[in-house]
Amino acid sequence: MRILAPALLATLACATGTAAAQDLTAAPTTPSLATPSSHFRVGFERVRFGDDAKRVGLVGTSYLIDVAELPGVAVGPAVYGAVSGSRGGFFALGGEAAWRHRLIGPVGTEIGVFAGGGGGGGAPAGSGFMLRPHADLVWDLGGAAVGVSVSRVSFSGGRIGSTQLGLVLNTNSDFRFVPAERIGETAIGGGRAGFGFDRVQFVGGVYRTPAGKTLVDGAALPRTISIVGMRAEQSLGSHAFWGLEANRAGRGGVGGYAEFLGATGVETEVVRDTLTVGGRVGLGMAGGGGVSTGGGFLAKAGVYAIARLGNDLGLALEGGYARAPNGNFRAVQASAALVWALDGPERSGRPAQPSRTDFSVGAERFQAPRTLGAGERAVSAVVLKLDRYLSPNFYVSGRASSAAAGDASGYAGAALGAGWMQPLGGRFHVGAELLAGAAGGGGVDGRGLLVQPRVYAGVQLTPTIAVRAGVAHVKSLDGRLNSNVADVSVGFTYGVSAGR
Repeated sequence: MRILAPALLATLACATGTAAAQDLTAAPTTPSLATPSSHFRVGFERVRFGDDAKRVGLVGTSYLIDVAELPGVAVGPAVYGAVSGSRGGFFALGGEAAWRHRLIGPVGTEIGVFAGGGGGGGAPAGSGFMLRPHADLVWDLGGAAVGVSVSRVSFSGGRIGSTQLGLVLNTNSDFRFVPAERIGETAIGGGRAGFGFDRVQFVGGVYRTPAGKTLVDGAALPRTISIVGMRAEQSLGSHAFWGLEANRAGRGGVGGYAEFLGATGVETEVVRDTLTVGGRVGLGMAGGGGVSTGGGFLAKAGVYAIARLGNDLGLALEGGYARAPNGNFRAVQASAALVWALDGPERSGRPAQPSRTDFSVGAERFQAPRTLGAGERAVSAVVLKLDRYLSPNFYVSGRASSAAAGDASGYAGAALGAGWMQPLGGRFHVGAELLAGAAGGGGVDGRGLLVQPRVYAGVQLTPTIAVRAGVAHVKSLDGRLNSNVADVSVGFTYGVSAGR
């Protein structure tokens, strides 16, 4: 099994990951593989938020893929979050573009910009639209590069405008995929492709907190908090793995609470092809919903068992402990997860058609009721979405969103679901989907669990690129949010190895 390297979850999403390892076995029926370089970037910097006495330690992760037509240019999703200071729960989600250039010997530079929606943790983020131009000076070590960065973080209409130095680590790999126009051709399987997932887990669980703990406003911390989330993992040899996980509060009175963690662990089969046991530890950023996580740093550890249900599916049960060392939050946790094996390195080599995958970036707009009797106002949000097709028409979907306009900075959500896409002939298509997940923050009265049915229409500009417009309805199960949604997006289609 294997893991995702950051980003979505996105998404998400965006979750993202690195691609490596074996190629599709060469054969007359095997489509040509495209292998542009990919770059997983992690950075740390200390940003001045308004009049805060302490700077906020901000961790940024991005996954950028080279654009063949523009030498040196790479684009992709990115997530930023607070891990120190006094703004635990601050997150930003969006896209990044960068240009790399070697200066002399191993020394090079990278110039880029992040744009997206962010807020939370009480940060004075105005409308929520964040810009972060940066310039890095890096030393190439071969498969990785390290260096220093100078950046400027600002928010539209907010009181954040900070210039700072930071540290950066870049790792290089390949984004291996089958071009969209060749997805229908038979391929002989052979390893990881696309974002490089070995497996993903769809998680539901609960935190049980100690008595007597409080939220940041002094109110009692709920004793039971439900969470929903997603993990993506990649193997490191026979027993070890690393990955990313993203969780949001479902119910429990802390709508808006979210986590984004990196994790590592070990596991082993105790009953061949039937039962696996293991343990994992995770470190990352968390907060929001009034939960006291201090600067936002969270540590988790757990043990688990996975019962295999078939070649591709399993059921996992886990117990563990979570703690924010600089805040008031600590809890024991219990969770169950559906485990889905994807494109691992141990492929059977059986001929099959590559699986279609669509990654899209877009925006949505809806009327949002506000807490504290503030009426309703329109909110615009950045949306990242990943669809994996299980048949030519049916797909499973994951998406992440973050407010970028409408005085709702900090409102964010994540959802999972399924949909059906129907070609109409020519370049046009229509579709429908049903997503469910959790959202909160930003003063929007729509925290916790939500459902969102959606229909859309699109036009395929090229085999790879499509433009879509949709209408949806979003309803919160724990608030007054019950609104129609309009959205537009640009989708990018590619093929990956078709399972194990």
